[in-house]
Amino acid sequence: MTDPVTPVQLDATDRALLRQLQMDARQSNVELAEQVHLSPSACLRRVRRLEEGGVIARYVALLDPRAVGQSGISYTVVNVERTTTEALRRFEEAVRLESSILDCFYVAGGNDYLLRFTYRDADDLERFHAEVLTRLPGVMRLNSMLVLRTVKKTTALEV
Repeated sequence: MTDPVTPVQLDATDRALLRQLQMDARQSNVELAEQVHLSPSACLRRVRRLEEGGVIARYVALLDPRAVGQSGISYTVVNVERTTTEALRRFEEAVRLESSILDCFYVAGGNDYLLRFTYRDADDLERFHAEVLTRLPGVMRLNSMLVLRTVKKTTALEV
């Protein structure tokens, strides 16, 4: 359902740039160039090439969910009634339209999807289950796992 991406050939300098940007994408080009031992103009050319090649997909600000009142995290396994192409398309489209769902993965094994979302408190979690999750097209069964403590979380890919 998604187009395959052709991996880009990365040299040691590209990898160093990507590691630095994953740690702090707000640093200036001059600072970045110093970190990877390039001139600012060569650094900028390489970063633009990585952006244009799709290696750098986008730049974002990562929020602390607790700071915006979303202290709970749930991973919910979803099983759907039918796994026909049309049934999966309807489910996935509904998930894409629901801004509260942060991640949705189509998975192999005994389950169909894995969702991640945050919530404020127990009442908000109950509301989300009743008003959002159970109303997604084709949902047959839900199994939620509530995070007690985050041991490790990163957005950085090893390059």
